[in-house]
Amino acid sequence: MDRAAALPAPTRDVEQAKRDIKHYGLCIFEDALTPDQLKRARDAFYHAADEDRRRGREKKFGLDYDDDDSNQRVWNLLSRDPIFSDLVEHPIALELVKSVLGWPCLLGNISGNLTGPGGGEMVLHADQIFVPTPWPDEPQGCNVAWCLDDFTEENGATRMAPMSHLRHYPPGEGDQTIDTVPMEAKAGSMVVFESRVWHKTGNNVTKDQRRAGAFAWYTKTIYRTQENWFLSLDPRVRQFASDEMLTLLAFKSEGFGLVNGASPV
Repeated sequence: MDRAAALPAPTRDVEQAKRDIKHYGLCIFEDALTPDQLKRARDAFYHAADEDRRRGREKKFGLDYDDDDSNQRVWNLLSRDPIFSDLVEHPIALELVKSVLGWPCLLGNISGNLTGPGGGEMVLHADQIFVPTPWPDEPQGCNVAWCLDDFTEENGATRMAPMSHLRHYPPGEGDQTIDTVPMEAKAGSMVVFESRVWHKTGNNVTKDQRRAGAFAWYTKTIYRTQENWFLSLDPRVRQFASDEMLTLLAFKSEGFGLVNGASPV
């Protein structure tokens, strides 16, 4: 079994966070959310998850990773509450994303993962599965994971393989037993990791704890978004969106194509 490298230490320094992403493939940025932002985001997420269950729209993690009924995915958070627009455009998050992908880039989706008591592990994977191997030297995507609860080893914190981004290929069947490290972080932290990093949801071995995280996924502009914003986005989000948000959603032409020779908005 391969021995995993240690995770980088949590930081509140943006430049250190950028160095951590280059070296480890990820960084842990503490206290990214104020207590009020954290409460609003957590309340909004759990409300959306409970609404999906009540209305029979509950989604499992899906994508062939997980058949566990204890785990739930909430899609299209951007349309569920304005607080998630704030997370997408969080200035530190965007600065770190731009350091990985450049600008312009696209918001592929922002979804939430909720693991409940007894929840099982996800298959070890990397988010850059849409890119043929061997992967290019530069990452093609970047994830910003917002910890809405404390992430602990016991409640199923995402397990990471630090420095796995240097392998330039996704984990195969024979890689599933490599050693990984629980990404433990306080609620209100954000964890930024580039798309080549191997990771998986951990086992939730608690009897009474749910663990929620919101995951904003960004890519270079040559890739289609995972969420079809043109069909699924609440029109109010576009109506009140900043120019930066419109670029992330591909409603502006910067890098994405003109309409009759001009930007569509």
